[in-house]
Order: sequence, then structure tokens, then C-alpha cells
Amino acid sequence: MPQIQASDLQQYPRYWAECYGIASFLPMSRKEMDVLGWDSCDVILVTGDAYIDHPSFGMAVMGRLLESQGFRVGIISQPDWRSADAFKALGKPNLYFGVTAGNMDSLINRYTADLRIRHDDAYTPGGEGGKRPNRAVTVYSQRCKEAWKDVPVVIGGIEASLRRIAQYDYWSDEVRRSVLIDSTADVLLFGNAERAIVDLTHRLANGEPIKTINDLRGTTVIRPHVPEGFTELDSSRIDWPGSLDAMPSPYEYVPENSCDNGNSPVTSQDVDVVDDNAPQPIRVVPMPLRRQEATLDISRTCIRLPSFEKVSKDPVLYAHASRVLHQEANPHNARPLVQKHGKREIWVNAPPIPLTTPEMDLVFGLPYARIPHPSYGKQKIPAYDMIKTSVNIMRGCFGGCTFCSITEHEGRVIQSRSHESILQEIEDIRDKVPGFTGTISDLGGPTSNMYTLNCKDPDIQASCRKLSCVYPGICKNLNTDHSPTTQLYRKARKVKGIHTVAIASGLRYDLAVEDPEYVRELVTHHVGGYLKIAPEHSEPGTLDKMMKPGMGSYERFEKMFNKFSQEAGKKQYLIPYFIAAHPGCEDEDMMNLAIWLKKHEFEVDQVQTFYPSPMSLATAMYHSDRNPLKHLTYKSKKIFTPKDSTQRKVQKAFLRYHDPENWPDLRKALRAMGRSELIGDSPQHLVPSEERELRLRANSRRGGTEKRTARGDKRNHALPARSKARGRKRR
Repeated sequence: MPQIQASDLQQYPRYWAECYGIASFLPMSRKEMDVLGWDSCDVILVTGDAYIDHPSFGMAVMGRLLESQGFRVGIISQPDWRSADAFKALGKPNLYFGVTAGNMDSLINRYTADLRIRHDDAYTPGGEGGKRPNRAVTVYSQRCKEAWKDVPVVIGGIEASLRRIAQYDYWSDEVRRSVLIDSTADVLLFGNAERAIVDLTHRLANGEPIKTINDLRGTTVIRPHVPEGFTELDSSRIDWPGSLDAMPSPYEYVPENSCDNGNSPVTSQDVDVVDDNAPQPIRVVPMPLRRQEATLDISRTCIRLPSFEKVSKDPVLYAHASRVLHQEANPHNARPLVQKHGKREIWVNAPPIPLTTPEMDLVFGLPYARIPHPSYGKQKIPAYDMIKTSVNIMRGCFGGCTFCSITEHEGRVIQSRSHESILQEIEDIRDKVPGFTGTISDLGGPTSNMYTLNCKDPDIQASCRKLSCVYPGICKNLNTDHSPTTQLYRKARKVKGIHTVAIASGLRYDLAVEDPEYVRELVTHHVGGYLKIAPEHSEPGTLDKMMKPGMGSYERFEKMFNKFSQEAGKKQYLIPYFIAAHPGCEDEDMMNLAIWLKKHEFEVDQVQTFYPSPMSLATAMYHSDRNPLKHLTYKSKKIFTPKDSTQRKVQKAFLRYHDPENWPDLRKALRAMGRSELIGDSPQHLVPSEERELRLRANSRRGGTEKRTARGDKRNHALPARSKARGRKRR
């Protein structure tokens, strides 16, 4: 199957307003608009983040890209959502409002994995929390409609992208409707939206009504019915979840107050779905043979998912729908998805075609000021301080980790910038960032070492439906040559005025070990004492549900890391990250991980509990207690999922087995598991006995120096203070 080609981003004639030129900052007030000579904005972007004119912030990218197309773009940043007044600050936009919650989902931004409120927000001046509402996309969109009811609203960004169909909502513990319906918006853009937003904006500028623009890749819209001429396949063609008894039709609309008991039968014959507004009946083929599917025209075929009403009541159907959505993620072979919500149809077009290297260079080469908007004065914005000297060199991730939503948002196809573009940005940082000291804090992206790595054969890539290119092992068709990255590192170090180039993005070590020269380059020149990696767990059963490699890859990388560090004459340390309470993770798995940590002399302080983010496969596991990585039936074995606070607390405690605060809970858990032999007073025991703990606490009160460590002896005080603070591995 050949790859689908997209039109170049620069193909469009510039809009007439390009005569106003380039703004030093996109305006956030009418006063700034007056200075620019604008009487109105063509597009107004509303964001839950502070406005930072930098390519790491979505609204800056969208705004500058539209500006390059000739449009006048204004920004409303972190508006007071309690009334519509703040949404009138820039007047009425000529074309539409573009709404996003910001770089983070507003609920993840506001709540921890244990549903505790965070009191800070890295994307707000001063780090102040509470400056955006919960479910910001929905709230902002509704306020835009209140301000100017006849102006279209387009939603996008991570929050909207991951809620484009019915999705499990951890915060309310229920399946919610597509955010497109709840927000009352007109169009939803998902994924990296450059192609869609440019095309949409030009079509609106040319007078096309937004209600008729329903064919753009990377968009989700509401349709009254499936378009004429489409062949509709029910999702059972992809993966039918089976039946215990007679199954209700997952596509049937059942009113909320109906007396349907879920036992209406499903027939095996073809079904004709008739809509009063449809020009003709749409033929639905429930379960034809796979070989018949190959004869269908992908461009005129859609997949019907079970309705919102059904997946909201049936966790197995929900997991089935999630499995199908993930199988329809390759932009070159994905088919549109359709899901009924009441009497409306949510229509999810195929994902956007990835940007080419010249297009990536165009996007990152726009005239960003690279600093926060002047209206913030000298207030610190933590997210900006974190990334102001970092460079994003690529997009996408083909890892497919089930707990992560990067793939669902950015896709599996890696999109890379050219060396020239990246080096130019390094020079821009050197010349534009106030107080720059010569250190580039990161060259990376979703991962630090997937730059330029893609399938060796474009046709194979176009036809592939695998969820991961590196699980259960590295695909034989994947290019693992890191030499473009190695060469980039060498060039970056030679840029005048640059003395340090750090690599801070997470490293995919199972890929890195395939290229020892890359590891040597990384370890010798780009590790500032510590390197972040994410084994996530030690136990095969849990790693399989995460779609992560086994510990053999970690051990291979650790040997390389130590060898090259020694050759470079450097004392360097790995910083491993682990997850507790992942779906499918038993208490025994966490106990074994704690034993592994102790054996390898790790005392980890930075730990995380699984956070069920919208749309991820692990969230489908969490909600359904089934494994959607396998063919699903109602007889599929349930997996254990730690859900209540006690279960999650104990699993997290195993990660911090060395913390005295966790010892009582761990002793109780170990005894319940029949593993009391791990409780005792020797260095071989996982946690101390009650008597040993009392002696340790008494010694501490008397000012003694004895401390509990991973080896049961005194900590090596020769370690750097930072290493001791983080509790990393002793060397």
C-alpha cells in the first residue's frame, strides 16, 4: 500500500491581511491591536496557559502559523471563565474562536493521580494554581458561544484530542460523551493540527460555511448520518467482543429512560440503518469475511463503533471500542470512525498526514519571540524556565506504551526536523534568550532517540496496523540507525557560544543498545551526571500490559552506560522511573520490584502511581478489568486492577520500601501475602521489624547517624548532594 501524500503547507495563497506584517507578539489586548493597525482579528485563540511565544507551546505554534498564512491572530490567555466578558476582550473574530486547555489536560494539571488538588500550575505566572477551570475546553467553548453566538468555535489541543470519542473519565468514574458534544463546538482538531487548521481557516475565509467542512483529516465533526456512498463496517469486523447470551446491538440508540434490559438479540443478517435526514439507507455489514474487506475502498469506508449509550454501560464494549480506535491510527490506512451519541453521529476523520521535514522546519522556523508576553512583567512561569533553552527535534512515538497518550495524540510516524533547522534554533536561543549561559538543556522530544527512525519501507509502513514498532521486540523493518542523531550532537557542540548540550528527554534504551556508537557519544558528551530512563517495572506480566521491554534490555544498556562512563572518566548515574498500581499489576509484582530495587541498591524518591488518562489502552484496562491488547470476549479473563486508595497506596509504598513512613503498611501487606520472611533486621530483609524500627527511631531522636538504606547500612556520603537527595543508585 503506497503512502498518502498531502498538499504542502505553503501551497495556499496568502490571505489579504498579510499586508499588516509580522507582530512582535500576537496581541492580547485591543491596545496592542490598535498599535498593529488592526480593526479586528480574523482568528482569536483561547488558551488555558500563559501566552509564551515559543514553539513548545501549542497556541504560539498555531498562531504564528496562521499569521504566516496572512491571518490576523489574537490571543486570550487564561481568561476569567465565570462570565463571557473576558471572551469579548478582542472583539468579535471574523472567522472563528480556536480553543484549547493548554499544553496539559486541565484535569491532570489540577489533580494528582490520587485525586488530590495541586496548588501550583507550571503554565501560569508565579506558578499559581486554579487559573483555569476543570474541563477547560468545554467551559471556554461555551463562554465563546455566549459571547458571540454566531461565531464558529474550533477546539483542539491535548484535552480535546484525547476526548474525541466517548471516553472513560477517571475524575468522575464514568464514561463521558465526546467533548465535541459537551463543548457545543463546531469542529474538533486532534493530533498535530497544522494541516487541518490551515486548510480549515482558508476555507472559512473563502466563504465556506463551517457546517459543510466535514472531510478534513485530523478533525472530528457531528453529522446527521453517514455520508452517501460510504460502506459502513461495524467494529465486529475488526474485533468482536463475543457473547455470553444474546447480545444487544451495540449500535442501537436506546433513550436514557427506556426499559431496555440489554437482552435484545443481535441478528446475523445485514442491517439497514435508516436516518430520516439521510438521502438513502446506509448498508451496515456486521461480520463479513476478512478477505472481503480487502476489496473495499478505504477512502469510502468507515468503521462504526458501539454507541456512547452502550459503551457507557458495558466496560467490555468500551475496551473493544478502544482497541479498534488504536488499530485505526495509521494515517495511511486508517478509516473514519463513527459513533452514535443519542441521535447524533460523531464522525472522526482519518488522522492527519505527518509533516515532512521541510514542513517541520517551516513550523519551527516561524518568527517566535521565544519569551513570555511582556504583560507578565518579571513574573516567573515555571514551564517556560524549564524549556526556554531546549530544542524539540522531532514528534511522534512508535513505542505504543499503553499508559501513555503521546501516540494517540502525535501518532506513530516520527516527524523530524533537519540539522540546519535545529542548529538555527540553537543560535536563536543563544541570541534571543535573556541570560543564556551557553547550555542547551535538551535536544529531544517525546523521546530523545527516535529522531529520523521510521520504517525502512514506506509501503510497509503505510499498511501496518501494529500498535508498537518495539514491542514485544524491535520490528525487523524498523530503522535503528542513530547516526543522524549522533551527527547532530556533534554539530550542536560546535555551535559558537555553546559549551554544553544536555539530553533530558526520556531515552528509549532498548533502541539505543542497537547502536553502541550513539550510546558512547551520549554518555561521553551529553550526560550531566544523570540520565533519565524508564524501565517502569521489573516483572514480565506487568511489563507486557505496559507494552514495555523486559529487564534484559535495561541490563544491556546499563552495562554500556557504565562502560562508556568509565572510559570517559566520569561518575554518572541512571535515574530510573517506575509506575505503581498499573492495571494488571499484582501486589506480588510490586513486592518483586521492591526486591529488585533493593538488590540493585536503588532508593527511588521520584515515583508515580498510574494515572488513567483519557483514551490510553491502559485506561481501557483500568475501566474494564480486561486486556485490550488481546482479542476480547465476555469470557476473557479479568485482570487485577488496583483501584481503591488502600491498594494504590500499598503498591506505591513498595516503590519506596526504604521510607520509614511506609514500613507499617508494608509489614501488614507482606504478612497478608504470606511473605513474612522479608521482614527482619538484616541487610537481606526488605523492611525492618517493629523492634528494629523502634531502635532506629530512638537512635534518630538521640542524634544518631544510623540510617536505613537499600543495603541496610550507612549511606555513602561521598555521593554528590543531588544524588543523595534523589536517592539514586550508589556507586
